[in-house]
Amino acid sequence: MNKLYYLFIAAAGMLFSCQSQTQTEEVQSDSTAVVLEEGVQMIPIQTPKGEFKVFTKRVGDNPTRKVLLLHGGPGMTYEQYANFKNFFPQEGIEFIWYDQLGSAHSDQPEDSTLWTIERFVDEVEQVRTALGLNKDNFYLLGQSWGGMLSMEYALKHQDKLKGLIICNMMSSLDEYEKYAKEVLGPQMPKEVFAEVMEIERKGDFENPRYMELLGEHHYPQHVLRMPPGEWPEEINRMMSQVNPNVYVFMQGYSEFGITPGASLKGWNIKDQLKNITVPTLVVGATHDTMDPKHMEWMSKQVANGRFLLCPNGSHLSQYDDPEHFFPGVIQFIKDVDSGSFGK
Repeated sequence: MNKLYYLFIAAAGMLFSCQSQTQTEEVQSDSTAVVLEEGVQMIPIQTPKGEFKVFTKRVGDNPTRKVLLLHGGPGMTYEQYANFKNFFPQEGIEFIWYDQLGSAHSDQPEDSTLWTIERFVDEVEQVRTALGLNKDNFYLLGQSWGGMLSMEYALKHQDKLKGLIICNMMSSLDEYEKYAKEVLGPQMPKEVFAEVMEIERKGDFENPRYMELLGEHHYPQHVLRMPPGEWPEEINRMMSQVNPNVYVFMQGYSEFGITPGASLKGWNIKDQLKNITVPTLVVGATHDTMDPKHMEWMSKQVANGRFLLCPNGSHLSQYDDPEHFFPGVIQFIKDVDSGSFGK
């Protein structure tokens, strides 16, 4: 759910509009599937509102280990996975950066009827087909909103998957909200949390005090465990490119719950996890915005699961606990690839 710096996003709206339009123009073309630089392909996507193109970039080449990365948000960008280039290639793992429709390097239609889980699942399936991914090589990794999308994709298309990796995402948004309000919020000083809740009660999300409090007392503890001034350049760049139209429509404004009326409100697939039979790794972190105990429970509900805890990590554990995140993810891929997973 990656509720990162919404007010920063709003303040950066003009920057986002200008940057994303320029970047999209640089990578798009009128042809069906265009390779513009090494590994880059704009893939045409059919939707109820016509055809659009989405950005992908392939790094590496391995016939049996291909990982498609689903970013968070919704409406963020593939750059949350920028540091994968420092870990996957030397292990012989091919991966594909991918901006979902509405994100910075892909087309950005303004029709809110496109922002549904079902349509995004269909988009991922079209991307899979265009990239030639199949049950003999296709690993799907999603983090936060991307983790939600990966679960929904698996429930519909797991016959196309070789392995599933769910990172930093719970299977119930109601339980996420409960964890945020009853566990994470009270970790702040009492008066700080009370002020945050009062701002939320009033719906005063443009109040700069909201960002000030969360920026000091919440984000560096549970989103990315680094001082804000030391956040990686690619994460800051991603934040400047978030599409607020997609994010707000689906998530809403609140840091401690899903805003009433947001399209994802009430999402819950706890009772469907048992239907996921493909080898599955669930990744959680001790300091995550998501409950690590819930994610460990998820790994036991799927038919063939494994849990990876990043003890030093938070929501972006690939950045603040790479020492645990990458070895665990890489080992899972190797075990599935060799046929030793679950044995």
